[in-house]
Order: sequence, then structure tokens, then C-alpha cells
Amino acid sequence: MLHELKLIVDLMVEGGIAKQRWSISDTAEYGDYVSGPRVADAHVKENMQAVLKDIQDGTFAKRFMEDQSSGAKEFKELRSKEESHPIEETGRELRSLFAWEQTDEDYTEGTAAR
Repeated sequence: MLHELKLIVDLMVEGGIAKQRWSISDTAEYGDYVSGPRVADAHVKENMQAVLKDIQDGTFAKRFMEDQSSGAKEFKELRSKEESHPIEETGRELRSLFAWEQTDEDYTEGTAAR
């Protein structure tokens, strides 16, 4: 997920939303236009503001640091849960069909662990 987010940020820095849309298929671009507003509505903005508040007031950092100092139980559980998400299995299957091979020697397919 971090790689995808970095790619999105890179595209946004290079050319904004237009460049991001340029980089995807016409089908995905169309989906963005007709479905995006249905997903990213006022509730999303409210939820994002709540997350930002947690970051700004230290709630997020406190939760993270407490979890890390006690062995990262929540972090590891969340990582494990996300690694078993059906989209990960689909991604592995799709990537196996690509012509190129994984080039990151330190990456293990299907895990975010370092």
C-alpha cells in the first residue's frame, strides 16, 4: 500500500490530478468521475478531519508509541489482517502474470514487514 501511495503522491507532485488520471485506463478514469463523488462525500471529509485532529492533538502518536513500547501487538495484528485480505491474493495472482520480475531484493511478496 505504501508503494501505491508513493506512486500517487509522485504523480500528484508531477502533474496533479490530471497526471494521475492520465496514468490510468480510460475505464478507471471514467470510474473516478462517476464513482469518486459517491465515495468521497461529506462523510469522508468529516472522517479525514477527525483523523487529522488525532494527528494534531497527539492521540495518534500516543496510541502508536504505547503499542510499540508494549511489543507492537496491535500493529502486528493489523499487518497480519491486511496481508490476508482478498485483494492481496488477487494482487499476487495478477503480478504473477506480468512480464517483469520483482526487483526489490529485500521485499517478500505479500508482506509489509521489513
